[in-house]
Amino acid sequence: MFQTQRLHMRPLAETDLSNMHELNSIPEVDEYNTLGLPGSIEDTRSLLANCLTRQNAIPTESYFFCLELANTSEFIGLMGLNLGRANYKSGEVWYKIHPTHWRQGFTTEALKRLLNFAFNDLQLHRVEAGCATANIASVRVLEKVGMTREGQTRKKLPIRGQWIDNYEYAILEEDYLQL
Repeated sequence: MFQTQRLHMRPLAETDLSNMHELNSIPEVDEYNTLGLPGSIEDTRSLLANCLTRQNAIPTESYFFCLELANTSEFIGLMGLNLGRANYKSGEVWYKIHPTHWRQGFTTEALKRLLNFAFNDLQLHRVEAGCATANIASVRVLEKVGMTREGQTRKKLPIRGQWIDNYEYAILEEDYLQL
């Protein structure tokens, strides 16, 4: 578990099914997401089981965190770090925040803490992230935490039957240490 000034970041658990399903079922949250809205709670149960398998694998393949307000323990979102092949010492971050908590700095705060874990504890060399080019809020978050836009991939993201352009972001360990 990690703590920031305003958040608890705890590992995803089976008990998070209803919160995960509710978050993934919000159309605004899904606007730039490739998963699409779950058809049923069973779809979310399958997704959760997959996440827990990856989180509990040896070696760990992914880290999944529930974000909760420190003062109330209210669930506000999910964040993850998917690890690449060990010899590349890289990972990819992602996040989903409940719309009632958008534009309050929570994503930036949590992502800064996750990058600290990635570089200081896991000793990664590179952390990447992608976001739809129209997702201005995610662009801002990624740039606020020190990530650099390295490129744009045309028509990479399959979202609701269309191919959407994607920005590619990354931060290197040396960049992180200079922040």
